[in-house]
This record gives sequence, C-alpha cells and structure tokens, in this order.
Amino acid sequence: MTLPDDPATLLFWPAATIGFYIGARALNRLHPAWYTSPLLVTPALLIGLATLLRAGYGDYSRGSHWLTLMIGPATVAFALPIYERRAVIRRHWPVLALGVAIGSSIAMASAWVMADLLGLSDQLARSLMPRSVTMPFAMAVSDDIGGLPDLTAVFVILTGVCGAAIGEVMLNWLPLRSALARGALFGMGAHGAGVAKAHQLGTEEGSIAGLVMVLAGLFNVLMAPVLAAVMSA
Repeated sequence: MTLPDDPATLLFWPAATIGFYIGARALNRLHPAWYTSPLLVTPALLIGLATLLRAGYGDYSRGSHWLTLMIGPATVAFALPIYERRAVIRRHWPVLALGVAIGSSIAMASAWVMADLLGLSDQLARSLMPRSVTMPFAMAVSDDIGGLPDLTAVFVILTGVCGAAIGEVMLNWLPLRSALARGALFGMGAHGAGVAKAHQLGTEEGSIAGLVMVLAGLFNVLMAPVLAAVMSA
C-alpha cells in the first residue's frame, strides 16, 4: 500500500527511524549484547512497523531520503581518524596494506561464491559483494558495480552485527594478543559494529579497528571501477 505524500507522512518515517535508534541505543547501554545493537534493533522495529502499516519501501524512502544524503558528509569525516592515526600507518603500513587487500578480496570473493551457490541474480550478487565495507563506502561501491545500494545497506548491517558477535567468540580461540591484530579483526570483519566492539576491548583496539575499517572502505572504492570492468567483461 502506498501512503499519501502529505507532510505528516513524510515526517513520520524519519521521526520513527531516529526515535527507534535513540531507544535502541538506550537499550544497548542497559543490556550490552550483539542482539541489542542499534544496527539490528532499529531496522527490525522499522520492518515491524512497516508491516503493521502495510507500507512499502517507497513510502519510507520518500520521507527519509535526506537521511541517506547525510552519508556523504559522514564519508568525508572518515578522513579524521586516518589523520589522527597517521603515526600508526607509517609504522605498520606494510601489514595494514596487505591485511586490507587480502581481507577485502576474501570478503568479495566469498560473497560472490555464496551468491552463486544460492542461485541469486547478478544484481543481487553485486549488491552482496560490498557487504564487508562500512555503509557509506559500501553503498558507493554497490552503485558503481551495478548493485542496489539500499539492499547493500541491509547486507552491511547483517554482516556488522553477525561479525561483531562471531569476532568475540573467535578471540577466545585465536592467539591474537596484540592490539593491532585484535583491532584489525573487528575493523575488517565487522566494520562499524566491529569498531564499537573493539572499543570495549580497549582504546587502542578501537582506534586500530576504526583505521582498518576506513582503509578497507577506501580500498574498495578505489577498486570498484576495476571490479565493475572485470565483472562486465
């Protein structure tokens, strides 16, 4: 059902999004766990509300498109953690560069193989490939390679929440003792949600996770034209 484009309807969905997010953050502070993550709770509540109102994605998008536009300034703001951690980059750039390149390649290749095994369409496969990159970069890459950015955003959220939960378990099994290794695990495997989880381990782990997340995003954006050309060949 398509709702009318009156001012009240256009304001309803962004207000619901912001309200659910604030509530989810409060819940996560009281009960910190992967299943109370705002990245998981907010979309779940919005889907439930849309189902209850029998509204479609078009209804949501018409009123909330300005929230998507805010991704642009957020992308530019990612330059700040890179500048602040420039000493870390100079000291560990070979390891960081190699880890980001290998991690990104494995993430995209595994997404393509999974899409093939599940029999997904070409466009769905392209939407799934940037799932291991933080939201602003993932949506840009998805658009460049012929995917659906909005659908990619859903895959990014699921990857982040699941990655943060699985990463915590992996730390009990993997011999990762340095802050660099522990932070990189979360930054590469779970982007934004992973950074939040890494900050719970320590300040240095959180900083490294944030740096790796940004570097992975930049790597994927730079490689997107090449990837699109290869996939179209």
